[in-house]
Amino acid sequence: MKYEVTDASLAALQSRLKGIMQTDPHAGSGGVYRIRSLYFDDIYNTAFLENENGTGRREKFRIRIYNGSMDRISLERKSKVYDKIRKVSCIITPDQFATLTDPHADKTVRDEYPELMKTVLAAYHTSRLEPKVIVEYLRRPYVYRDGNVRITFDMDVTSSYDLDAFTKPAINGRPIMPPGHQLLEVKYDEYLPDHIYRTVAMPNLRLSTFSKYYLCRRFRDK
Repeated sequence: MKYEVTDASLAALQSRLKGIMQTDPHAGSGGVYRIRSLYFDDIYNTAFLENENGTGRREKFRIRIYNGSMDRISLERKSKVYDKIRKVSCIITPDQFATLTDPHADKTVRDEYPELMKTVLAAYHTSRLEPKVIVEYLRRPYVYRDGNVRITFDMDVTSSYDLDAFTKPAINGRPIMPPGHQLLEVKYDEYLPDHIYRTVAMPNLRLSTFSKYYLCRRFRDK
């Protein structure tokens, strides 16, 4: 479940959640980390249009790094079937990253590549699946063991079409949310415990069906 929230609502929620959930151990000393994703789409803009049209079954591919570091590069496929989401990922090398992102690189599918990378390369040959936009934001995550609950505050969401800047320590991004607004996501595997649901339930929360990728692409088209 995704919501557009104000800074004030986010601060209130943070105060509530601190008493019942733990900070994600992957977060830094300040409880946050920076996520940078490079999203792919094909020549038909399938991922963008499926989100805009609310298609029940859809998927998208992205490459993700954390805190601006290329030490760990993750290739991911995020699939959605109505309200169920599944993510498959694998670690790729800097050379494999270059193969996927450099328009002049050899796109031959090789046996030694991870299966997910083979899928992306196959889609390149059939529908010109290529990098489209960088999405970057700060994430403050909270976790709860029962139900495998994750509540994340995604702040300062920005987009960039300078795709070559993905490997740089910092990018020049453009904010996509109205001033004073951020994104809240509530994720769980099997169930959402009642006490967490009651804690998160706040008046005037605006449920959003659009992905950050869609918002960043739409922002440029305005």
